[in-house]
Amino acid sequence: MEVKATTRYTRISALKLRLPISQIKGKNAGQALTLLKFMPLKAADIMYKTLQSAIANAEHNNEMDVDKLIVKNVIVDQGPSMKRFRPRARGRAARILKRTSHITVVVE
Repeated sequence: MEVKATTRYTRISALKLRLPISQIKGKNAGQALTLLKFMPLKAADIMYKTLQSAIANAEHNNEMDVDKLIVKNVIVDQGPSMKRFRPRARGRAARILKRTSHITVVVE
């Protein structure tokens, strides 16, 4: 049985969030948590919290055994971008995109 947890509108780009995915996909949930905890990336910390939430959902809502959970899939989608402007030379303006993303972690 699959259980999901989502984190939406996270203030980090989807490209940066996709870096630690290959390390945890297909691993035991406890092993994946340990890997994410010691990765020196901001993305790993955000992914850690989402994976913890998925494990808690499986344990409390579906009464599954936590030791047997496996990270089946991690999906990172791009969210809406906030548009900001920075002043440039000769009265011009440059657009800055502050990107957001949505994370979905599926455990089984």
